[in-house]
Amino acid sequence: MITARSRILLSLFIFGGSLLCTNARANEALDACELKPVMMEEFDDESIAVDRIGPARWIAHTPWGGDFGDAQFANPGPNGPFRVRDGMLSITAAKDSTGKWTSGLIAAADATGAGVGTRYGYFEVRMKMPPGPGTWPAFWLIPLRPASAMDGKVEIDVIEYYGRATSEYHSVVHVWFRDQAKNRGDGHIVSVPDGSLIDDFHTFGVDISPRNLTFFFDREKVWQYPAPPELDSAMYPLVNLALGSGWPIDKTPNPSTLLVDYVHVYGRGAGPAEGCEPGLPPSK
Repeated sequence: MITARSRILLSLFIFGGSLLCTNARANEALDACELKPVMMEEFDDESIAVDRIGPARWIAHTPWGGDFGDAQFANPGPNGPFRVRDGMLSITAAKDSTGKWTSGLIAAADATGAGVGTRYGYFEVRMKMPPGPGTWPAFWLIPLRPASAMDGKVEIDVIEYYGRATSEYHSVVHVWFRDQAKNRGDGHIVSVPDGSLIDDFHTFGVDISPRNLTFFFDREKVWQYPAPPELDSAMYPLVNLALGSGWPIDKTPNPSTLLVDYVHVYGRGAGPAEGCEPGLPPSK
């Protein structure tokens, strides 16, 4: 026979168990939203190969083998575009002995899909732009999968800077298809104090969640865009100093150098149904 006291104790037991389950689910959601380091590139050494990840952390070309802009991306080496000194990577665009421009790009993945990235999380670079018109530095993300699997490819341009326009930069989201009629995208122009990007270092970041891409400048939110449905795999970072992009380079300083202090990648889970609050790691 169940007494009144037994009923009270049973109710308290059920309530307590329910509360514990609720708290456990809440803690799991918090854990899924916690940012954890995936790649902390401080450029203490030059770990750049021509085209294969491992043991090198970066390669010097796009994994799909496509250069762009008006400067050829060169291989690493004594006469290459890369230098590492005092925890700083420099990428230099310069004319060679024949008068042709060369420059540099680094990618954290190769054509096989080997590399480092995360599906959800926060990507950030700290850079100082080169002065002068014609320069076209960028920090951007591409899906971490074999180069042959590129249909429905999402490209996230965290920053594209055009040296002719010293009071702004662009953040852009593209979705690329083999059928070019399906291509789509959108972009946002971020206004900055004139000349500030060439005068000092700044951070440029993007937070990726199942719902949104949230873009940051100096860790302040500047744009948010709905996550494309094609964003279904991990993303990896690229950094480059290209030239041109349709703008003349006859007045581009020779040489021109992009300075990169670090590239940081933090991963996390998808989080609860309502999504994670765009979170940033502690200041460096």
